[in-house]
Amino acid sequence: MDLFTFTRADLTEPVRFCDGRWVVSAYDDVRAILADPVTYLPDNALTAVTPVAPAALRALVRARFSLPPTLANNGSASHAGLRKLVASFFTPVRVAAAEPRIRALVLERLGGSDLSQIDLVSDLAWDLPAIVLMELLGLENVDIPTLKRWSTGSLEFFWGNISTERQLELVDDVGDFHQWLVKRYHARDGELFQALADAGVSAEDSAGLCYFLLIAGQETTTQLLSTALRRALQNRDLWARLPQRDVAESFVEDVLRTETPVVTWRRLTAREVVLSGTRIPQGAELVLLLSGKETDPKHLAFGYGRHFCLGAGLARLEAAVTLQTVAEHEPSLRLLGDNPEWLNLLSFRAPKSVAVSR
Repeated sequence: MDLFTFTRADLTEPVRFCDGRWVVSAYDDVRAILADPVTYLPDNALTAVTPVAPAALRALVRARFSLPPTLANNGSASHAGLRKLVASFFTPVRVAAAEPRIRALVLERLGGSDLSQIDLVSDLAWDLPAIVLMELLGLENVDIPTLKRWSTGSLEFFWGNISTERQLELVDDVGDFHQWLVKRYHARDGELFQALADAGVSAEDSAGLCYFLLIAGQETTTQLLSTALRRALQNRDLWARLPQRDVAESFVEDVLRTETPVVTWRRLTAREVVLSGTRIPQGAELVLLLSGKETDPKHLAFGYGRHFCLGAGLARLEAAVTLQTVAEHEPSLRLLGDNPEWLNLLSFRAPKSVAVSR
């Protein structure tokens, strides 16, 4: 089984050992693991899937790159305070206030494209979440194309099955992104960096926290939009009903349940455990399947427990508003092609293009 392309159908057992990792797919097991950060440590959540080659590691050292425990990879007592600070930027009131801006960005992109044939990824979903996130975090004067290059490169660097040569092609962007974050922190450039400084968070911790936040906070939403738009366009009856907000919201939840772009997440066992009758040793790396089944009681696309995704409300809003707006204004869109190229990383999957025409 290939960890970078497997499907749920390939997982015929609730626990399977593959390429040095234990893949856990049973809903009850995954939920219990995410709920227990003492037995199942988050320390490896941001560790590079492919070991970093010495030459790439030297480049990261020169850039003073580090990912100290802050949010996703933090099982220590400092997690709660950092999480509370970041959560203040994603309150329900702040998120809801972003809806008119999201709708305006969708319409702007539809209006500026030749709809005889466009790609809903590159022409719509690619940068919209990044723009919304920067505005929500109070970060101005951000070069979005550069941010996207840094963030997509970082996803591949840390979650991809890549060669040493490819690591060396990506490592400068990884280092440049980190240095940019440190500089913005020292300049107190933006509401988020000012809040971190005011709270006494160090430059190193702030850069590590923001590195993951500025990637996960928009790349996963781009992936969700891409997946949802492609799937919706495959069902003409659904597409006709998507202008109804409740239909769009319900459809988003269905996509998150069965085809979430964040398909897996990782944990380490702090002691020997037994999962679905399988004994797993201390220090084992677990790959948790977050993509579920229709019958699962509640989806785990945003995780569960103390590490539940802080941007869940924003992602849901962006996806529902985007689907509703595109379907309302372009009811005649048709999907072109059956087999687009897909992003296939250990934890992230989505179509790289959604070609459509009127």
